[in-house]
Amino acid sequence: MNNIYDILKERGFIEGVTDEDGLRDLLGSKEITCYIGFDPTAASLHVGSLIPIMSLVHMQRMGHRPIALVGGGTVLIGDPSGKKEMRQILSLAEVEKNAKGIKRQLSQYLDFKENKALLLNNADWLVPLNYIEFLRDIGRHFSVNRMLTAESYRARLETGLNFVEFNYMLLQAYDFLHLYREYECRLQMGGSDQWGNIVAGADLIRRVEGGVAHGMVFPLITTASGDKMGKTAQGAVWLNPKLTSPYEYYQYWINTDDRDVERFLALFTFLPLEEVKRYGRLTGAELREAKEVLAFEATKITHGEEEAQRAREASRRAFGNEQGSLEAMSTTSLDKGRLKKGLVASELFAETGLCASKGDAKRLISQGGAYVNGRRLQDIDEVITDEDFQEGSIVLRAGKKRFHRAILKKG
Repeated sequence: MNNIYDILKERGFIEGVTDEDGLRDLLGSKEITCYIGFDPTAASLHVGSLIPIMSLVHMQRMGHRPIALVGGGTVLIGDPSGKKEMRQILSLAEVEKNAKGIKRQLSQYLDFKENKALLLNNADWLVPLNYIEFLRDIGRHFSVNRMLTAESYRARLETGLNFVEFNYMLLQAYDFLHLYREYECRLQMGGSDQWGNIVAGADLIRRVEGGVAHGMVFPLITTASGDKMGKTAQGAVWLNPKLTSPYEYYQYWINTDDRDVERFLALFTFLPLEEVKRYGRLTGAELREAKEVLAFEATKITHGEEEAQRAREASRRAFGNEQGSLEAMSTTSLDKGRLKKGLVASELFAETGLCASKGDAKRLISQGGAYVNGRRLQDIDEVITDEDFQEGSIVLRAGKKRFHRAILKKG
C-alpha cells in the first residue's frame, strides 16, 4: 500500500474529502505539499491535536512535504467553529508566546531539516494586509448567503455572530491561497468542523488562480463512552511534559476504554495494521497487553522512548506487576518536619492533587477509595507520618487507576 490516501483511510483518519478520486490520484502520482493550521490559543497543544499531527507525520513518512501553520494571525480574530460564544481575544504578546511554544512542540513530531517540512506563522502575511485591498481582491469572491450556510456560522447565528468572526473564513481561505502561490500547497487538512473553511479556500484558489486544490477532514474523536478526546476529570491532557508528565500521559492511554483500543492503536501509533488488528482481537485480561502497547507507543511518540520506558516501569510497579523504579510517577516533595508531627491523610491527598479539596479527600476515604502503599485507609482522620514512608517515599492511590508519589525532602 503505497498511496498515503489509502493508508490514512484504512487507519480511520478520513471523514470527508472534496474530490476523492482526484485527491487519491494526485497523492499516488507525485509528492505534494499539504498543510494544517494550529491556532496558538494556549502555550501547549493537547491530545485533541494528535489526529492532525499524526496525519502530517504519516504524510511526511510517505515522502510528501507537510506545512504546520501556526495561526498567529487568525487567532487574533478567533475561529467561531464549534463555539457557542466568541473566543477570548488574546494579546499580541500572548499569541507570540503561545506560537513559540507550539512551534517547539511540533518539532518533536516532524523533521524540519532541509525543508522536509515547513513551520510557518500566518501572522507574517495576514497582519500586514491592507484591509481595502483585501476586500477588493479577496472579499469579492465570497457570497454572504453561501457563507451563512456553513455550519460554523449557522450554529452561531442563534447566540450571536459578530463581524470580526465573520471574517475568519476569508482569512483562512486566504491562507490556503497564499500557501498555494508560495509553496505549491495543494491540500489542506483539518477537523470536520473546518469543512466550510477548507472548501472556501479550495474555491478561492479556483476563482483567483484557476488552480485545483483539495480538502480533507478528520473525524472529531470521542471515546466509546461519548467523552471528548483528551479530556479527563483533572482537565486537558497536554503534550507539554511540564503540564502533563510523561507518567500521567502514559496513564491516560493505558486507561483507554476496552472498546477504543484497536481504533486508538490505528490512529495514535505507527504499528502495522496487521499488528493493530491482532491486538484488537484480544479480550479479557489479555487486553491489558494491548493497552500497555498503546500507552508505550503513544508516550514514545510524544516524549521519547526513554520517558516511555520509565513511565511503563513506574506503572507496572504501581499496579503490582513487578519491581521497578517509581521515579517517573508524578511526585510531591514534603518537608520531613511536617511528617514528624503527622499529616492528616485528607490534607495529603488534597495537597498532591489526587483530590480537588480536603472535602473531596474525606469523601474518597469514607467510600473506601483511598490507599497508602496499597493499604486502604479506614478513617478520614487518619494521620500519615514519616514512619509510613518506605525508602523515603509513599505511593498514594485514588480509586483504581490514579497514583501519586510523595517523597521526603532531603536535609
